[in-house]
Amino acid sequence: MIKNKIAIIGLGYVGLPLAHAFSKFYSVIGFDISKQRIDELNNGHDRTMELSDVQVQEALKNGMLFSLNLDDISSCNIYIITVPTPIDKNKRPDLTPLIKASETVGKVLKKDDIVIYESTVYPGATEEDCVPVLEKVSGLKFNNDFYCGYSPERINPGDKTHTVTNILKVTSGSTSEIAKKVDDLYKSIITAGTHLAPSIKVAEAAKVIENSQRDINVAFVNELAIIFNKLGIDTNAVLDAASTKWNFLPFRPGLVGGHCIGVDPYYLTHKAQEVGYNPEIILAGRRLNDNMGIYVANQVIKLMIKKGHKIEGSNILILGITFKENCTDIRNTRVVDVITELKEFGCNVDIYDPWVNNKELEEEYNLSTIDFDKINLGTYDAVVLAVAHKEFQELNLDGTTNCVIYDIKSTLKYSDATL
Repeated sequence: MIKNKIAIIGLGYVGLPLAHAFSKFYSVIGFDISKQRIDELNNGHDRTMELSDVQVQEALKNGMLFSLNLDDISSCNIYIITVPTPIDKNKRPDLTPLIKASETVGKVLKKDDIVIYESTVYPGATEEDCVPVLEKVSGLKFNNDFYCGYSPERINPGDKTHTVTNILKVTSGSTSEIAKKVDDLYKSIITAGTHLAPSIKVAEAAKVIENSQRDINVAFVNELAIIFNKLGIDTNAVLDAASTKWNFLPFRPGLVGGHCIGVDPYYLTHKAQEVGYNPEIILAGRRLNDNMGIYVANQVIKLMIKKGHKIEGSNILILGITFKENCTDIRNTRVVDVITELKEFGCNVDIYDPWVNNKELEEEYNLSTIDFDKINLGTYDAVVLAVAHKEFQELNLDGTTNCVIYDIKSTLKYSDATL
């Protein structure tokens, strides 16, 4: 029996925690194309904060190797690909990272190796888009010389309760025998158990609808928030009342960003359109959620006008810019939409976020944050709480008498308005 040696391709929010979990039982090599990322991990630090320094050092002590050297993964027999699957400027799936990762693995693929994909994709992407790349680069034949599996990630960035090992895992394989091997592999580390799907396409579809369903539900309550605002009704009070029914779904309005919920529905709609069906509900939900940042900015401006503020040249403080609370991830954050719209009105916008990496923010959005000790609340005409970081829970808003306080996340004890 061959002893499994695992290569994790891509060491981001998904790959690194997975590599750490496997390193307790297997020989694991973490591979990434970023030298900076490899260097920091070999020095025992994870800037995404998904793993503590103690956990990274634990993985290193377990024999984990972090590398960008292709030769280091050539002796592995299982390759797990955990790279991002973004969308392009036209909101179409961008499989570039997935294809390049497949090319990388194809260069070292050997007979009887198994390649498992965890990235969120549309049904069919593994076998129709990735497998041909593996075959072409390796010169091997799919389901004869090498095999594939698909086990979608369910990592929730910043969540220290629902971690990789205690979230039930969907698994699948390209043959019934390989499906069992893939399932057994994940069972060995996932304490919450696994669900073996009947095919790779079923597993792919299951993942992409998880986030699409959530996106639609949030879009519904966002639309309710817009309606109730026009009716002069407190949306959160309505939701609290409705939540007393046992089967009411407790979704709350908000900005829908990040690398999953704000992106994945476009993978499903792309595939639907490819086979001749135009998905109306999914795309309607996406359009509504994509426009919520503009809506928030306009509500802030209206409240400022009511309080007699001159809009052009006004000063606004944005609290939080990551895509969710207590997380360093800024990918596809929709707080940027609020900032962009406020600047269109001629406002001066400052950003404070204790979780964000300022260098990454500047590179990604050409924005920067200010230090906490430079904040003088009395100088702002409006403060927008955009992300419910724990640091903002007990925020003291003394000295903001005529300042508009807009609380997107319904976190503050007092605000002029919530979403």
